Amino acid sequence: MTITLKIDGMHCGGCVRSVEKAAQALDGVSNVQVSLENAELTADVAGPDRIAALRSAIEACGFDVTGTPA
Repeated sequence: MTITLKIDGMHCGGCVRSVEKAAQALDGVSNVQVSLENAELTADVAGPDRIAALRSAIEACGFDVTGTPA
């Protein structure tokens, strides 16, 4: 399934790369795209458990994930 997460706290290309790297390192997460302009991440996830892991990985980088996955 494809999800979109809103991410607060990204201010530059380095932030985008940090979020991309964290997301791409997770098993079951693919086709990761991070938009600084829209403050969001879009990715394909293998299941609902991967959403929680993805949120945790992004938050561990110092960013806030807001809202529910779309």
